[in-house]
Amino acid sequence: MKKLLKYLKDYKIESVMGPLFKLLEACFELLVPLVMAKVIDVGIKSLDMPFIFKMGGLLVLLGIIGLVCSITAQYFAAKAAAGFGTALRNDLFAHINRLSYQEIDSIGTATLITRITSDANQVQAGVNLFLRLFLRSPFVVCGAMIMAFTINARAAVIFAVLIPLLSLVVFGIMLLSIPLYKRVQKQLDQVLLAVRENLEGVRVIRAFARQDDEIRRFDEENGLFVRFQVFVGKISALMNPLTYVMINLGIIVLINTGAGQVQKGVITQGEVIALVNYMSQILVELIKLANLIITISKSLACGGRISAVFEQEPGIVETVHKAVEEEADALKVEFDHMTFAYEGAKAEALSDISIKVMKGETIGIIGGTGSGKTTLVNLIPRFYDVKSGSLKVGGIDVKQYPLGQLREMVGIVPQKAVLFKGTLRENMKWGKKTATDEEIYQALAIAQAKDFVEEKDQGLDLLIQAGGKNLSGGQKQRLAIARALVKEPEILIMDDSASALDFATDAKLRKAIKENTKDMTVFLVSQRASTIKNADRILVLDDGQLAGWGTHKELLASCDVYREICLSQLSEEEVQ
Repeated sequence: MKKLLKYLKDYKIESVMGPLFKLLEACFELLVPLVMAKVIDVGIKSLDMPFIFKMGGLLVLLGIIGLVCSITAQYFAAKAAAGFGTALRNDLFAHINRLSYQEIDSIGTATLITRITSDANQVQAGVNLFLRLFLRSPFVVCGAMIMAFTINARAAVIFAVLIPLLSLVVFGIMLLSIPLYKRVQKQLDQVLLAVRENLEGVRVIRAFARQDDEIRRFDEENGLFVRFQVFVGKISALMNPLTYVMINLGIIVLINTGAGQVQKGVITQGEVIALVNYMSQILVELIKLANLIITISKSLACGGRISAVFEQEPGIVETVHKAVEEEADALKVEFDHMTFAYEGAKAEALSDISIKVMKGETIGIIGGTGSGKTTLVNLIPRFYDVKSGSLKVGGIDVKQYPLGQLREMVGIVPQKAVLFKGTLRENMKWGKKTATDEEIYQALAIAQAKDFVEEKDQGLDLLIQAGGKNLSGGQKQRLAIARALVKEPEILIMDDSASALDFATDAKLRKAIKENTKDMTVFLVSQRASTIKNADRILVLDDGQLAGWGTHKELLASCDVYREICLSQLSEEEVQ
């Protein structure tokens, strides 16, 4: 949590002024019992109405000044807390974006969402309350005790005994509740994960009529979350009744002691009332302090979870920041005895892969499910780092490229077409911010998407819903391909990105790409033999191993895995 306090550095003045004005408010509040004592001992005792009105006016003045101080303190505290929360979320979001696929996979999307929303909000609330009460409440408690000693030392001993006991209760409950709040937030991750999976997979759930099962699953996760909350809530709830009981017992003892002192003429009735008022102030402040402790306990738990994300160092780090130049006449892409394994995996995802790809070649990649096709192409833009061996682009190891330069060279069409809320034009400009409408339409034509776009009245102003939900699967895939083509990348990766297209459209797409991208190196990942059979060369993967490398005819003669795939999908005539 200490590491997160740096986000208050731009709000140093507010962080000081907020508590300072709260202290001023507390100072005026501590004077009120003394004024009341004067009203009773002087005004009421002698029936001096002018004095009573004078003291009454002073009480109103103290109240107004306290109110102004309180409002000012609230303003500064809220401004500092809001600025803190904004800076924290911005930095956390930027840090998450610097993490590689490896770290995001291991942490989990659901928990990252919880930490940047719920956890960050809880920490912000804790900072707000802390700035307002962390000085005021202890100051009032200590100040009330000191003021009590100035009135009557014997009666004030009750304060000296009671306050340490109350502190023991408050801080004991805090120590018990902090680890429990961490457990609550962790269970909140599971609730969010269940919601996220259901919303993303709603069509599948309904197709299999599993709504009732998913409702039960959510009820179990949510029920566990509630049980954790109730358990920690019961512990935290002990704070108020315990403090009330102890304070009220103290007031009983104080009144009993004060009554005896009044009869002996040691103190006045007004001073007894003042002592009771100070005890009441301590009660109010300890209740506030208890709420502060509960909020701080939650904030510390949430702050620890956020700090854990910040402590997660990106697995992929840039070693250079200056643009590098490709070697002349170098291979466009070269895997040299490359091996890769996912973090925590028992087996290697890819093992001893060696291939050489020339500039402008179209490379087909095929293999069974889980053979490592997607993993292989994800290594080119350095979404993951190879475990051993090397991967070079333009004759230079990918680790020697600035990430921005490397990924600018690569255009990717992922397996799942992802579009963002906005116009079609805005989505197309993800590939190239300065792209003209003419360039966009050219890319749409190559991707076989121009016709259906022109059929829409809005054209490039067509509004795309989040995730492209107002488009069919084939339309989304073609737009995703067009977005990559707008970029005019040196390397185009199409990761099974035409699976929703019919065979005729798929064939037109591949032909258009071949005719319009002469110098572009293309990697076609597909389960369809018909999609990759006309590629310049084909890479066949089998359980992470290189099973074949060559042209279609060469592989038919030399690679059993490739021949089996082709014969399972195509007729004898089509295979030849």
